[in-house]
Order: sequence, then C-alpha cells, then structure tokens
Amino acid sequence: MLAPCCALAALGLLALGVLALVFRGVFPCWWADALCLKNIVLVLLRLSWRARLRPPFLAVDRFEEQAARQPAKTFLVFERETVSYSAAHRRSNRIAHALLAHSSLRAGHTAALFLRNEPDFICAWLALAKLGCTVALLNDNIRSGSLLHCFRCSSAKVLITSAELQGVVQEILEPLREDGVCVFVMAPECVSPHMQSLTDKMENASDSPIPRSLRANVTLSDPGVYIYTSGTTGLPKAAVISQMRLLASLAVLPSIGVTGDDVIYACLPLYHTAGFLISFISCFDTGSTIILKRKFSVSQFWKDCRKHNVTVIQYIGEVMRYLCNTPKAEDDKEHKVRMAIGNGLRADVWKEFLSRFGKIDVREFYASTEGNMGFINYTGKIGAIGRANFLLRKLFPFALIKYDTQRDEPVRDASGRCIRVRTGETGLLVVKITKLAPFRGYAGNPEQTEKKRLRDVFEKGDVYFNSGDLMRMDQDDFIYFQDRIGDTFRWKGENVATTEVSDIITQVDFIKEGNVYGVQVPGHEGRIGMAAVAVKEAEFDCTKMFNHVRKHLPSYAQPRFLRLQSAVELTGTFKQVKMKLVKEGFDPAGISEPLFFLSESEQNYVPLTKTIYDSIVTGSIRL
Repeated sequence: MLAPCCALAALGLLALGVLALVFRGVFPCWWADALCLKNIVLVLLRLSWRARLRPPFLAVDRFEEQAARQPAKTFLVFERETVSYSAAHRRSNRIAHALLAHSSLRAGHTAALFLRNEPDFICAWLALAKLGCTVALLNDNIRSGSLLHCFRCSSAKVLITSAELQGVVQEILEPLREDGVCVFVMAPECVSPHMQSLTDKMENASDSPIPRSLRANVTLSDPGVYIYTSGTTGLPKAAVISQMRLLASLAVLPSIGVTGDDVIYACLPLYHTAGFLISFISCFDTGSTIILKRKFSVSQFWKDCRKHNVTVIQYIGEVMRYLCNTPKAEDDKEHKVRMAIGNGLRADVWKEFLSRFGKIDVREFYASTEGNMGFINYTGKIGAIGRANFLLRKLFPFALIKYDTQRDEPVRDASGRCIRVRTGETGLLVVKITKLAPFRGYAGNPEQTEKKRLRDVFEKGDVYFNSGDLMRMDQDDFIYFQDRIGDTFRWKGENVATTEVSDIITQVDFIKEGNVYGVQVPGHEGRIGMAAVAVKEAEFDCTKMFNHVRKHLPSYAQPRFLRLQSAVELTGTFKQVKMKLVKEGFDPAGISEPLFFLSESEQNYVPLTKTIYDSIVTGSIRL
C-alpha cells in the first residue's frame, strides 16, 4: 500500500512541477508582478490613511516623527560634517524662527532656495516646510535673466542663498529690490547692504519645535515645491509639485525594499526631482542615512561608498557611463552597494556596470518633473524603464500613440481621434489626467500648462498629459524609452530648451538667427548642444561668441558646436529645419559649411578640424 501511495505522491509532485514550469513560461514575471501589486496597494492604503488625518499630514511631519523616534541617528554626512536627525530638526527650527521674526513669511507664502548641495539646503527646506511655505528650488547653474525669470514666476518674496552664490544674486539685486524681495544669505557676512545674514539671525533664534498649527490650513492640493524644467520651449518653467505628491514620494524607497539600515549616496543635485524626491524626501519614511555630495565625482565615488558603507546609490545614465569608463581596478567589486535607482541607463552600459561592479539590483525608472505617472523596472530586465502590469494600467490609464515628427503633432484618424501604435512600434506616451493622476502644470504659466494637455484623444472631452517622450512596448509589456520630441534635448542629466538657448545667442550683435538642436556623440548619453547660426555681414567673432555664451548660459546648455550658414533653413510652414541638421551631426567631412568647436583648453570657439573631430569621437577630448 505504501509503494502505490509514494508513486502517486511522486506523480503529483511531478505534475505540480510541470505545471509550475508551464505557468512560469507563460507568466515569467508573475512573482515580481505580484510583489509590485502588493506594494502599490500598500502605498495607496498608507497614502489614503495619511490624507485623511487632520490637521493635514505633510511630508515634513514624517521627518519630525523620525527625529523624535531616532534623534541620535545620523541623518546626513557631508564632507567632514555629520548631522543627526535631532540636529537637523533643531537647526531647521532655528531657521524657521529666524524667518518668522525677520520676514513676512507665513503659511501659504513662497520662498526660493538658491543653494548648492549642502546641509543648509536641506535644513532651510525643512524650516520653510514647517512654516507651511511653498519652496521654489532654483537651479544653481542659471544666471542673470534666466535666474530672475525663474524667481519671478514663483511669486516668491524671500530668497535664501549661500556665501558662494551671493555674487550671482547681486547681479539681479536691483530688480529684486524693486519687487520688494528680501534676500537672506547663509553666511555671517554679505556682499551688499541690501542682503541680510540669516546666519546672524539664527544665533539668537530658538530651536524649539515649530507648532503644527502654523501649517494647519495647508492642504494636500496646495503646491509644496516648484521644480524647474526647460520643457520644450522658452525659459525654464516652474513645475508644480503638490503636497500630495511630496507625501506620495515618501513611498518610493520603501516600495523597492530600502530600509532604515540602508545608507544612501546622494550625488545628484537637490534642485532636481530625482535628487530631491528620492534621495531626500523618500528617506523620511525609511529613516535612512544620506551621504550628501556637492556634486558627482567619478574619482571619489567608490572611495566614498567604501568609506561610508553605502548600500544604495542613485544615478542618471551619465553617472554609470563615467564609472564604467574609469580604469579597471582589483577592488571594483569590493563594496556594500546592493541597489542602484535612477534613470537614463543604456542597455550596454547597464550590462558592463553589472559585469564590472558585481551583483547590484538596478531599479531603472521613468518619470518627468511635471508628469502625472511613472514607470519602474521592478524585474531588472536590462534596457527597460518599466513594466505595464494590470493594476498600473487600471490606476493610470496611458497609451502610446502615433506621432508625426515632421509635423510635430500626434497623428489623428478621420474622426479626429489619436491612434494607438501596435506592439513593438514607437509612439508618444500620453497619460489620462484623473483625480488619482492629476496634472498641476506650471506656476504662473497657463499657456504652457495648456500645451501639455492633449484633448479629445480617444473620445470627446477626454484630456491626457502629453509627456513629450517617445517609447515602445514589447509583447511582454516591458516599456523602453526611445527619444524626446520637440525643441528639447538632454545633456549631462539636464534638459536644454533650444528656444531659450537660441534667444540668448541671437543677442550677439553679429548673429542674425540661430537654430539650436542636440546632436549625438559616440559613447555619450543624450545629445550635446549645436547651433546653426546665420551671421550678419560683419565677420564672425569667436571670442565674443565664447564670452557671451559663458556669461549667459549654464555649461550644459552652451552650444559646443557651431555651424555657420548664410541663412537658417525653414520648412514650408516657416519652422526651423532641425531633423536634417541633427542627422548630419558635426562631422566636418560631410558638411561644407564652416564648423566651430567650443574648446575648454583654449577658452574660445576654434575651427572644428578633422583632428579635433576624431579626438572627440575617440574620447581624447572630454566633453
């Protein structure tokens, strides 16, 4: 009797094994999908519970909970400075009390931070959040007119800057004074009598807790921060990040398995969405330690990771490429990094990174600053930015639609509706605007806000967010980023608006017209800036052009290549021709018109010779 039973049991186990293999073959990602679905449900339940609390529970409240729960734990490590949760809490309280005493800031008002990565950036934001203020995060690379524009569109009346950046602020101080703006400097001394030292005022300020009652009237639909994006045209725009989105950002790191035991390496700028929401805000929920860097350094990266026992790193594609381009070393795999989260990682660099630096769980994601949804690759499939599982489709209805790159608009059928692309085809990502997936737009810019809304997409009256990104989805529902549309390209992790750059270079007296676009360089992520310029009768002045772009444009937006034309080519509808120029690139062998290169070594624009071209392509000249 025992033998037949054993045989039946063996056959049963064999049948279960076969069924499991078949199930896995048909649904290879079922376990990862199940875990992802569980995390989404938990995130929504936690968010729903917090959203019902009164007074409103804000992201900064979670930080205060952590400061009370683990006051002595290290929150930040910056250069030689170590800051505990309690110390950051107390310092931000002093900043808040100083601002209450010496400014008109109150809940609902807006203040701007013009600071680089440093503890005071974080403490100043915490202080303003505790007061219930909206905070505009200004890019520390912008200058003069762009800086003034970014500040003004936030409607802020207070600007907080650092000792090293106050000279930049001084250049626009007169119009700021005319607007009644109060400028505070995180330093004991100021370069102008029209600036005030916030450091001095903090010395006599209390570090007692800021009453929650001061922000009791702030709602989750109110703007929490403004983060600037170049978008597709013109000067930078202030994307509205609501208090609800800040609250939802708390769940990013916990949902992918990051805990309070992790040490996070933050080398991306805090004024950007990735650095601010993931490296900083999401740490409030995990209670992790942040190793904060002023900026990314390829030579210090792994040294820092080993020194501080870093377990989680954040990246953009350029970071990974730089790391892979360093000389190989015997200790490449000697570190404690277990996870990397970021975006823009090319498949070839991804493979090389894993091969060289060991088994690291890469969590590639996609999201835009002003966008109303994102993807995350929770399976680790190389090259994909995410996977469109069943629940994600239901919660955030999205589609990839046909797009005419020549006419720069979606393709519509005879009834005026957009057309979904087939599996494997490239299409424009659009996301339905709903209560769960709202689009807040840009502060003080209703025209650009409306341009991002795509109406009557699949039925009369529906409204979708136009991401401006081209993607494709394979038969297994994995999504792959393809390219950007419109007048924007990405270089060094920054979006560059071609219209803004064109407006600035045409301010030079001998430039008649400028057509700015991005070109690909072998071995580099994104596209680097190039401008086709029509020159007036006066001779082209390399030095004057160089000095102008250096003064008025951040380094990532400066055109590295110039192409001199007698006239900028236009389409039949009077739009500048870009696609043809993009394809022709910057190879002097295939272009008869004069080409120039912005040379760092010579601090000038120099003729682009074949020798220089070859040096750029081979990597001998670093860009």
